Amino acid sequence: MSERRATLRRLSCSNGASHCSRLLEGTAASRERRKRKGLSAVRREEAGSMAAVVLSEPEKLYIVHGVQEDLRVDGRGCEDYRCAEVETDVVSNTSGSARVKLGNTDILVGVKAEMGTPKIEKPDEGYLEFCVDCSANATPEFEGRGGEELGTEITSTFYTVFSSENSVDLKSLCINPREHCWVLYVDVLLLVCGGNLFDAISIAVKAALFNTRIPKVRVLEDEEGSKEIELSDDPYDCIRLNVENVPLIVTLSKIGYRHVVDATLEEEACSLASLLVSVTSKGALTSIKKVGRGSLDPESIFEMMELPQYVHMGRGWYWS
Repeated sequence: MSERRATLRRLSCSNGASHCSRLLEGTAASRERRKRKGLSAVRREEAGSMAAVVLSEPEKLYIVHGVQEDLRVDGRGCEDYRCAEVETDVVSNTSGSARVKLGNTDILVGVKAEMGTPKIEKPDEGYLEFCVDCSANATPEFEGRGGEELGTEITSTFYTVFSSENSVDLKSLCINPREHCWVLYVDVLLLVCGGNLFDAISIAVKAALFNTRIPKVRVLEDEEGSKEIELSDDPYDCIRLNVENVPLIVTLSKIGYRHVVDATLEEEACSLASLLVSVTSKGALTSIKKVGRGSLDPESIFEMMELPQYVHMGRGWYWS
């Protein structure tokens, strides 16, 4: 297990990149299995059980009391994020890719652009397909089918986040209305699960979309009216996505009478409820979702919703 972890971390060398390419291929295969099994109906009731951490009561009290004093175990304040490492173009056989490390959490995202048919209800647009696969290396609980429910819950969340028409210009992905369009398959692989998954994944997805290159297409029509599609062979003759309006997720975890951002696994174990808020670079809130088995009173929700705009706009998380 430790040797495999070492291999996964060597993305900068060719062997590491090829290994992650095989992992993403496995993610694509998992996406097809889920379609056949109809796992989209599965929902996860407790996001907190994604990677169990056993804490004693004194340890929980220590964390909770520290949060009340705006002092966390690692020295951060309640509104402080850890530094995130973002690396793009890490997998060679994808249209775009990114790897993000946030604390102990390690996320790999690959985007593959494939030609498909527009949806009936949106004949002049392309679309995105999400699939999340949980590597057994992330936590022993993901071995076998242990990570399928979590993967489905994360997938459902990102479909909601990207449901806004302004997040990605889907019309730019249309080639021929009702006939051909680009479908972006966004495959997310959880390499190490160390807390604050949703935020880390949202950063990785946005970075991978920012890195995505889609070949330019010419539609040729002969005298008989039949159409032929010609793809450019020039890797620089491509379409780049505008990710300015792609939202990022801020997870606000309620601990005691206060809430924290960028929670560690230990802090998540002390939280009964969290609020997932997706926010754009302009400060617009696009979606809100509560996770966890606990409840949140309206006053707490309003207080928590004021924070994401400060966190992202004030700390410079956005790029375009």
